[in-house]
Amino acid sequence: PNQDVVIINGQEVLYKQFIYLMMNKPGGLISATGDNREETVIDLLEMEDQVYEPFPVGRLDKDTEGLLLITNDGQLSHRLLSPKKHVPKTYFAVIEGEVTEEDIVAFRNGVTLDDGYETKPGELVILKSGHMSDIELTITEGKFHQVKRMFQAVGKRVVYLKRISMGSLKLD
Repeated sequence: PNQDVVIINGQEVLYKQFIYLMMNKPGGLISATGDNREETVIDLLEMEDQVYEPFPVGRLDKDTEGLLLITNDGQLSHRLLSPKKHVPKTYFAVIEGEVTEEDIVAFRNGVTLDDGYETKPGELVILKSGHMSDIELTITEGKFHQVKRMFQAVGKRVVYLKRISMGSLKLD
């Protein structure tokens, strides 16, 4: 690739080993490379990007929006997803119910989910409190429906969820 030049119909073909795409995932799509019934995030890509066979790094629930990294770089994916790396992921959420200082303390200490799993500490910031509260939550793990289940553990319900950052990568 560093020496040869390939030209087709007068245009040079540029070689790329890896592809890195940042997607602002809309709700209603699944984070998968393919599915027989549901539309996936890969279905949104241009064919010129699909030929690199990229995959989503981690998952966002079907109804969750926001930052999704799509690549074919398996080593990068492993570094971002490995539980040993503690890569922080920050979410913006609208919560049904008043989020309080007690919730901040509970999340800082880790909460017990419905299956008995004790979460790692999370950093909860209240942006607006009231019957419907706006918050930001930063966690370093990604269990199944974790953000929703963390709020369920303190008696509240997530009505909107969007990932806004993953490590130093911020959704622009």
